[in-house]
Amino acid sequence: MKNIDSCTHVRGESLFVDDLMLRQDALIGLCFDSPKAHGKIKSVDYSKAEALEGVVKIFTYKDVLGENQIGGIIPDEPLWAEDEVHFWGQPIAFIVAKSEAIAKKARALITIDIEELPVITTAKEAKAKESFINAPRSFKLGDSENTFADCDYVYEGETFSNGQEHLYLETQGCYAIPQENGNIKLISSTQGPTAVQKIAAKVLGIPMHKIEVDVIRLGGGFGGKEDQATPWAVMAAVAVQHLNRPVKYMLNRHDDLRMTGKRHPYSSFYKIGLTKDLKIKAFEVEFLQNSGAAADLSPAIAERTLFHATNSYFIPNVSTTVYSCKTNLPPNTAFRGFGGPQGMFVIESAIAAAADKIGVNRSKIQEANLLAEYDEFSYGQIATEVQAKKAWFSAKEKFEFEKLDQEVESFNQKNKHFKKGISLMPIAFGISFTNTPMNHARALIHIYQDGSVGVSTGAVEMGQSVNTKMLQVAQQILGVSPNKVKLETTNTTRVANTSPTAASSTADLNGKAVEMACNSLIERLTKVATEMLSTEENNISFQEDFVFIDGKKSSLSWEELIAQAMLQRVALSENAHYATPIIHFDKTKEKGHPFAYHVYGTAITTVTVDCIRGNYEIDNVKIVHDFGKTMNLGIDIGQVEGALAQGIGWMTMEEIAYSKEGRLLSNALSTYKVPDIFSSPKTVETIPLETDGNELAILKSKAVGEPPLMYGIGTYFAIQQAVKEFNPNYKLKFHAPFTPEKVLMGLYE
Repeated sequence: MKNIDSCTHVRGESLFVDDLMLRQDALIGLCFDSPKAHGKIKSVDYSKAEALEGVVKIFTYKDVLGENQIGGIIPDEPLWAEDEVHFWGQPIAFIVAKSEAIAKKARALITIDIEELPVITTAKEAKAKESFINAPRSFKLGDSENTFADCDYVYEGETFSNGQEHLYLETQGCYAIPQENGNIKLISSTQGPTAVQKIAAKVLGIPMHKIEVDVIRLGGGFGGKEDQATPWAVMAAVAVQHLNRPVKYMLNRHDDLRMTGKRHPYSSFYKIGLTKDLKIKAFEVEFLQNSGAAADLSPAIAERTLFHATNSYFIPNVSTTVYSCKTNLPPNTAFRGFGGPQGMFVIESAIAAAADKIGVNRSKIQEANLLAEYDEFSYGQIATEVQAKKAWFSAKEKFEFEKLDQEVESFNQKNKHFKKGISLMPIAFGISFTNTPMNHARALIHIYQDGSVGVSTGAVEMGQSVNTKMLQVAQQILGVSPNKVKLETTNTTRVANTSPTAASSTADLNGKAVEMACNSLIERLTKVATEMLSTEENNISFQEDFVFIDGKKSSLSWEELIAQAMLQRVALSENAHYATPIIHFDKTKEKGHPFAYHVYGTAITTVTVDCIRGNYEIDNVKIVHDFGKTMNLGIDIGQVEGALAQGIGWMTMEEIAYSKEGRLLSNALSTYKVPDIFSSPKTVETIPLETDGNELAILKSKAVGEPPLMYGIGTYFAIQQAVKEFNPNYKLKFHAPFTPEKVLMGLYE
């Protein structure tokens, strides 16, 4: 089945927040934000802005009837700044006017006096000043401290991975509409409808049932709308509460770039110990996470960094610690991979550094340490259904790695000013929210009198085609044509208390709930069909819009069955709740079984570096990926390719830059470069790994959203190999992204 949105997307008919027809009395909102990264607010003069014709009201923290607080994990983030500002772009006020042009004009008329305070922009500086979001966390396995003495090789080093801008096509936004009796409807571009509902209710000082959040679809999210879609919706809701008129707020691109958090930059310090047979015996890391000015999702992201600090390798003695460092940047947030990529980059860098010093190919160390069945992760989970070695050797065999490696070597011998590099990148990524209570979902299924079906879940469609997969589950179990099934918008009134669409778990959680609800309906309908056809229940099945008996089509159509069920007053609606079994994690011991399963895979990346200019091309990326028993190969391969491009962008060109004063310098698409068609791999080939799938994955089809992003890390090391080929004196550095400027410097250092 193809993506069910494809046709309307291509024709420009798909609806997003900005496409909605506004009520005649609707107003437009615009945020006034801090022009300094840290300081005390001495005074703000709104008088000229308020006097401007067309300005209806300017809202500040003084207009909040509930709590001026939007922090989720830690309540440390005000909706609007009160006495101090903590980052450049922090919301201070909300202008509501009759048009966007008037609101912009009013914003320019506001004057503010800020007494500046010291600004921290880096995690290292924050740690030195003991500026933290919360207490550090550590995972331990074995005894790394005493094991280093028994290692033949011990190396220490430092890595840095920069942030990354989400750059969703659709910017943040919300349309808030007053309803009767003080109720408010928020049509929001959010991955977390319940989070918006909960925080809005808290800030407005009203019960959650008075807030209805509706999400049609998102024009991209990538984690950037999991937590950070909330403030804009809440600002609009506050305005509606006071004015009783609809308020729309869509951020323009510059405001969105300036005011929202990114992927977390990490400065990390590692120590790795190996034996002569290249087994990694001990590994220690200190991760410094640049969290920004408030917690947002940083503590959870830091935790996943620890979960993935050893990637797809078994290391018997591990000690990893992460510090969430408080700086004067916009609060950094979820981004595809959620801290996992930052952890994996460090272990891959440590392996590359060790290989360089020992004088062996990096892949030799990787191969010698791949996970095997029943190996233990540093957090206590025992690895089962492990596909690490199978994916690795399948990739080497299917893509003839030895031949590719020889071609690279031959090319490098013949060419002086162009050099090739090749790398292998294995992945092992855990699937589940690491916060166990979040692993649940619900589905509400209605079968209407004419046999058509409505499906509501907590899954938010944001381009990943989750609606298509939900439709597949429903139509497959009910045995009806896809055109009989409609996927409803994601709505907190129909399906309440949802977890955000994140952690690659959405299809599993919501799909399992749809499966349960449909099976309950089928159970009831089977009884009706049994009576109508005078047969046994175990003879009945549903296919092709008909009832089948012993695998043969009967005369009873789906529509006739539903009509009879109605006459018999059989319930044709079903609500189902699914909670992932077996998972648990004890944070007091930092041990448990947090993941339903892991996704494995291996990518082979080949690059060519222009050694005169420092530019590079990615020749090809060849992937063997663990899809389980994929339920939709076309969609899943699309996810692999999209994630790969995003991972390559993070590792090679997407460079977030702030001034020492905390102002975003990479604040436009002229100063922030994302991969385009010219910087994408010339070819991407993805082969599904042959496996039995996993029972906890929907229809045994494994999650696919986040894991493939980490294949992009391999590009960094392929480029590095090519640089080293040209300049044997180049000293390996692990400072991502590896931009052409850094490559050029490396080629001639």
